[in-house]
Amino acid sequence: MRFVFPAYNFAPALTPWMFVTNVWSAMSYTAALPKQRSFGETSRSDAWWIQPLLVFLGFSAFIVYSTWAAFQGLDAKHCYYWYGGDGANYLSPFYSPELFGSQQHPGIFGVAPSWWPGFMPFSPAFLIMWIPAGFRFTCYYYRGAYYKAFWADPMNCAVGEPRKVYWGERYFPLLIQNIHRYFLYFALIFILILGHDVWKALWFADDARVWHIGIGVGTLVLAINVILLAGYTLGCHSLRHLIGGFLDAQSKAPACAKGFACVSCLNRRHMLWAWLSLFWVGFTDVYIRLCAMGIWHDFHFIF
Repeated sequence: MRFVFPAYNFAPALTPWMFVTNVWSAMSYTAALPKQRSFGETSRSDAWWIQPLLVFLGFSAFIVYSTWAAFQGLDAKHCYYWYGGDGANYLSPFYSPELFGSQQHPGIFGVAPSWWPGFMPFSPAFLIMWIPAGFRFTCYYYRGAYYKAFWADPMNCAVGEPRKVYWGERYFPLLIQNIHRYFLYFALIFILILGHDVWKALWFADDARVWHIGIGVGTLVLAINVILLAGYTLGCHSLRHLIGGFLDAQSKAPACAKGFACVSCLNRRHMLWAWLSLFWVGFTDVYIRLCAMGIWHDFHFIF
């Protein structure tokens, strides 16, 4: 009798020689990995340093100017953040909403509050500027921009950085970046407040303190500021998630899908909106300040 056994393909046993060969191959592959670049080292031949340099200069200029402008509210004799010449009513966005103002232009609740510590200087801007500043500081685009420009983390793609490890945003102070969506809620309210400032800038008082509707250069400057800030805020990544990005099937929620598409349209140019709004909010303060100082003259028409 003849027995026929089925044929099986067994993997060959791992011999000591094969083990040594595999280990050697793995060591050779590891040794072939590129070395970590030293700080600033790169094989790029283009002018990769121009972008982070421009970002550094742009951010630095805005931070210095906005800080200086906020401290100008300490002047008790002058109120250069508000222009009321020729019956106008222009308020700098750095000081809006003006909760507590100066003697020349009292705020919603009057002048400097009594509860403000006496050893600390007071400016109306100190009460509100932390909100737009916090919104921009925690912005997804701005984080990527100033990480490169100020912290060289890294300065650009394929360029060596000064750190050897990556911590992410899990530890303080970068842990506070996670509160960006809460700053978004305040930023949306600020858009409405600044829009109301544009409405007030449409009215001009005559000598008898009778208000007439009109339009001035300052009105247009304030209106453009609101448009640019709205384009930047409404294109926020967090808003994109809140309005429809969290859905697994947007087809089941047509309203959310439509809102998601609108926010995504603005989000595609988020960097452009961020820079234009940053420049224009600074220019708006400059325009109102120079008009209040009498250096520039605001032209307006009464209807």
